[in-house]
Amino acid sequence: MANVLDLRRRIRSVKNTRQITKAMKMVSAAKLRRAQERALAARPYAKMITSVLESLTRRVDIFDEETGNLRHPLFATRPEKRVLIVVISGDKGFAGAFNANITKTAFQFISGNPGREIDVEAIGRKGRDLMRRRYPIASYTEQTDENGNKRDVRNERKGKVEITGDHPGMLLKLEAGRVFELAQSIISRYVHEEIDAAYIVYNEFKSVIAQRLVVERLLPILEIGKPKIEGAVELTEEERERAAHAALSAGITLEEADTEEADEEAKKFGTANVDYIYEQSPEDLFNGLLPQYISAMLYHAMSESVAAEHAARMTAMDSATNNASDMIDAYTLEMNRVRQAAITKEIIEIVSGAAAV
Repeated sequence: MANVLDLRRRIRSVKNTRQITKAMKMVSAAKLRRAQERALAARPYAKMITSVLESLTRRVDIFDEETGNLRHPLFATRPEKRVLIVVISGDKGFAGAFNANITKTAFQFISGNPGREIDVEAIGRKGRDLMRRRYPIASYTEQTDENGNKRDVRNERKGKVEITGDHPGMLLKLEAGRVFELAQSIISRYVHEEIDAAYIVYNEFKSVIAQRLVVERLLPILEIGKPKIEGAVELTEEERERAAHAALSAGITLEEADTEEADEEAKKFGTANVDYIYEQSPEDLFNGLLPQYISAMLYHAMSESVAAEHAARMTAMDSATNNASDMIDAYTLEMNRVRQAAITKEIIEIVSGAAAV
């Protein structure tokens, strides 16, 4: 049995840990508020660009008369022999099962498609590190074409699944420019038929208790403005309760932000039944806006994943703080028992000695 001095040291150590976890919880709560604001600020742009594209599809001749499909290559569907999956995880730990759940969902997607060649783009350091331990990294060789332009040509595959790129730190400071570069890279690979489809694995965030892990189709575009969810995993009731407790104790609202009025206004943007005068041709506008639309989908997924990560870290640190308090109570009770036992033992020895005299 530990003595009183050892128990006091343990109590002091756990108290110091509780101070750290409590501070980390409040920091995550503050970052969560900012992440929510950033995600909400990006929604009107995504809604407006969707409205403009939907309006353009009604006003320009971009449909194939024979098939009835849109002529743009991003709408072309073909057998999915080569697939790209964008895995959006976190850059830091102490977020409970957040990163583990995302990578688990990605592994399930990969194992569920055994006959396909799968390329992995890892967003976030945690997902990248785990993917690197399981799958090889694709290698490239620089070549010069007839016009003297240099480009990287992919070498022979090392396996069915390869990591073609990683972007650590991208979520720490989310910038639209970097997201657009990634979108352009994915679009280029799809147009040149290096891949037949692209998917995103991320944590969709609406509020602290309303979030889910989703696998969403990025390419080909099946219908503008309607995301194609291939799979989703909801929070369990226990996880909701823990998240609600952590949010309320940190002053975070549990309700989803009311953006209905703003969404309705965004849907009306550019959809009036009038003849618009376009400075460029409608086809050029449509072709130029589609990459922005793909970029907006990626930015939306990353911004919501950032908010979900902070919510998960806040919940994990709240649980750690509560566990530390329980440990302190248990150690204090044990220490009092040990001290009382020592006192009782001394009293018995004194009484026995006096009786012997």
